[in-house]
Amino acid sequence: MKGILNHADLEERLVLFSVMVIAESGKIKMKAFSVHLGKQLVRSATSAALNYAEARSAESRRDFIHKMKITLKELRETHVCLKIIGRAQLHRDTQSLVNAIRECDELISIFVKSLHTARNNSSSADTS
Repeated sequence: MKGILNHADLEERLVLFSVMVIAESGKIKMKAFSVHLGKQLVRSATSAALNYAEARSAESRRDFIHKMKITLKELRETHVCLKIIGRAQLHRDTQSLVNAIRECDELISIFVKSLHTARNNSSSADTS
């Protein structure tokens, strides 16, 4: 998805990413330890979408930035979990896993930039 995203578009993108990750978790090869990774993957990906929904209802700029940081943290956790699954060769569909990692990378980039902008706007508001 290219261009400028509004809040509703970004929330929808996070929801679609969560659905993608849920589908990917079903393609994990079942081993004793892979159950843990699959559950953690779904938890962190869905948490990113849920925390962003909370950020949209933040009570202050500081609260917004805090919730955006939590969303970014969950996306980074999801990214690492996807990489572990890939490198341990626990996934049945390499290309779909690569697609999920790519989407996670893009979402992380969006949130890094959004946090940078929010912090700059917060600094500007504080000095005004």
